[in-house]
Amino acid sequence: MGYKNIVYDVKDSIALITFNRPKALNALNTELIEELSDAIDTVAGDENIRVLILTGEGEKSFVAGADVKELATLNPLQARHISETTQKTFAKLEALPIPVIAAVNGFALGGGSEVALSCDFIYASDNAKFGLPEINLGIIPGFGGTQRLPRLVGPKMAKEMIFTGKMISADEAKTIGMVNKVCTQEALMDEVKKTAKVMASKGKVSVRAAKHAINSGLEVDLTSGCKIETDSFALCMASNDGKEGTTAFVEKRDPVFKGKLNS
Repeated sequence: MGYKNIVYDVKDSIALITFNRPKALNALNTELIEELSDAIDTVAGDENIRVLILTGEGEKSFVAGADVKELATLNPLQARHISETTQKTFAKLEALPIPVIAAVNGFALGGGSEVALSCDFIYASDNAKFGLPEINLGIIPGFGGTQRLPRLVGPKMAKEMIFTGKMISADEAKTIGMVNKVCTQEALMDEVKKTAKVMASKGKVSVRAAKHAINSGLEVDLTSGCKIETDSFALCMASNDGKEGTTAFVEKRDPVFKGKLNS
């Protein structure tokens, strides 16, 4: 489908979704969420895509938050529907079997932080600002922020951010474990794409198995998580890439991964 609020592009097995409402600082509205959901389905259905990157159009904002003008018109049932719909979209993003990187360039507030938290990890420009300021509007985060942020940075830090609605810098976000790397604005996309290319060069089965083991293991106790790891490890050993990687090591050569899911 043609998109009005996002730009979707694929190059060298790396998909790029750009939030494209620069006049509204890329704020999330219902139409954008619908387009994002469709684009995620497209990524999920394309076996040639190895990595997904999310970023925002322009230098000021990744996503400045939800569209407050739209929020102000909602009754409780409509608010529940938008919360549920957006959470489902972000859950689909989180559940993609490939790596997903948020390239945060500027403001990532409210829904912006929430969509970034749904990615596997975050690279940020040095002018990026993070926060969940919904408390200043008399509401709370509704797109997963009260759940994902505490799991990432711990409940005490998450409570301080959510209860005060404060913004934090990219450097502080990195210090508390929310952001993996801080780059200059000019270098951000180059650094993100460099990492994406490294991950895209690895065996498809092993990358997917690693993501599954980590994400699924975090939801269970350690013993159960290790069983998930064992099953995922065995799956890798049954794959062509697993055979190629171990054989190449023994033969002292670089592996040539085919990127196929079949065994």
